[in-house]
Parts: sequence; structure tokens; C-alpha cells
Amino acid sequence: MIPFLERLDHASKVLVAGCGGGFDVFAGVPLAQHLTAQGKQVVFASFSFTNLWLCGGERIGETIWRVDQRAAEIPYFPEKWLAEWLGRREQLVPIYAFAKSGVRPLAAAYRAIIDRHDIDMVVLVDGGTDSLVFGDEPGVGSVVEDAVSLIAADQAAGERVLLAAIGFGVDHYHGVSHHAFLETTARLIRDGGFLGMFSLSQGSKEADAFLDLVDYANQRQPQHPSIVCNSIASALRGEFGNYHATNRTSGNELFINPLMTQYWTFQSSAVVRRMAYASQLAATERAEDVRRIIDLHRETSELRPSRRIPL
Repeated sequence: MIPFLERLDHASKVLVAGCGGGFDVFAGVPLAQHLTAQGKQVVFASFSFTNLWLCGGERIGETIWRVDQRAAEIPYFPEKWLAEWLGRREQLVPIYAFAKSGVRPLAAAYRAIIDRHDIDMVVLVDGGTDSLVFGDEPGVGSVVEDAVSLIAADQAAGERVLLAAIGFGVDHYHGVSHHAFLETTARLIRDGGFLGMFSLSQGSKEADAFLDLVDYANQRQPQHPSIVCNSIASALRGEFGNYHATNRTSGNELFINPLMTQYWTFQSSAVVRRMAYASQLAATERAEDVRRIIDLHRETSELRPSRRIPL
């Protein structure tokens, strides 16, 4: 038994939340489909990159909006595309979007949704693997949103928070060292914070749902398709190496590979305990404060050397 799935077996109401913002919530859809098929209640949340003040959704808190199919037409709006796609499948699942902030407002937002829906398990989902960062890696990708989500959810729900990352290799595009990711995972294995890995398999209902959602979002948002989701979809379809599903990556070398379809899962609190700047970020109010603290830490710390995986 994979410990991550065993823990989900004991949950009845699960909040599936995009960890790093934008399209990350899409990476949680296969897990949500699996949970729904088991009769569990699912709620979605997303640390949004959209200007939510213009979204037309119901504002239910200082930094929280509920998004549905009636939301405004905004050029970049993954949460709306998810709502529309679920509606086409007659799956009326609540979707919440959190405005960008520091840790304290986001922790309050998580508490509000957990209380509102009596949530007993939170699953943070990262499209890519740059959520698994301790701070001393040679490259950290788009670390701000992931760090804020991990610490905020930890403050709100502690040991009831799990992390699932899918898309190994995609962060090569963002300068992340996959040698460092594997080394970090090894440290979490020693800490007891690694909860196993499993594959999103071609031909499964969960994989078919993900591919259909990505195709739908590409149609709704053709000028800004998701690099991460399209990379994972490419791997699910059997593409390999420097394959480009979208011209957004033109001129860059990609590493599409079968490991992109694997979920790597962790106890979120174990990641937070290892995060060098977690205590400093805990009281932040704004995303700008988070960026400043992380940048200063990395400027004044010894970073791991950049290494390639010796294959």
C-alpha cells in the first residue's frame, strides 16, 4: 500500500488545492476524479494568478472568491476553465480562488474553507517539482507561491496536509536541478516524510479526464496554454525528449519523459520543517515580502553545487 493513498482512504472530505498557482490545480484533477469515484466529497482551491477583483465571482473572504461557470471572461482564468469543464461533466464541485498574498492571509483563507466544508484532509498539488525546496538548491524555479502555500496550509491544518508533485523534468525549463530534487527526496525519506509514488497511467479514467481538461483549456485560452500541463499531457501520450506541444517553449530544450506522469507524494509538514526560511515567512502579509526574504536567504547562504543526474 502506498502511504499517501492509504491516508486518503481514511478521509471523507478532501480539499484539493493548487500549490504553485495558475494551472497547478489541474494537476489535482486526476486525484479528485479518483476520490469522487470512491464516494468522497471534493473541494477545489487555487492560489490564483488571475485578477480576482475582476472575476465576477462571489467574494467570501478578504482574499477568497468562489468561481463558477458564470465568472467573467478574463484572458487568463484556469479556475473558470475548470468550472466549465466540470459543469460539462455534470460535476458540481466547489472551486475557490485565493488572491496572491503572503502566508498569514493565505493561512486564514485555508482555515475558512476547511471550516466551511468540514475538510478532514488537504492535498496540495504541484504541477512540476519545485514545491520540494529547502532553500539551498542551485535553482528554485517559481518558489514563492509554493512556499507560501506549504507554510499557510501547514498553519491551517498541520499533519492533515499532504503534498503531491507531478511533472518530473518539466522544471528543467525553469532552471530547477533534478539532481537536487532527488537529493531532497532522499532526505525526506530519511525523515519519514516521503509517502510514495505512483503513476497516472494512459488509458485510465483519471488520465483521460486530465487530457480532456488540458485540451479544453487550450481551446479556451489559446494565447497562453499551460507549459506544465501540456508537458505532462505529452508524456502521457508517449512523447519523449525535446518535444514541444506549445510554441510558448520554442527555442528552449525540454525533457519530456515517462517520469512526468508520476505523482511524488510527501507529508507537507516534513517539507516545511526542512525549509530554511519557513519561520521568517510565517508572518508575511504580501507576496513581495516572501520574495525578498527568499532572495536574501539565498544571497547569504551556501547553495548546493549544480549537478546533473549521472545516467
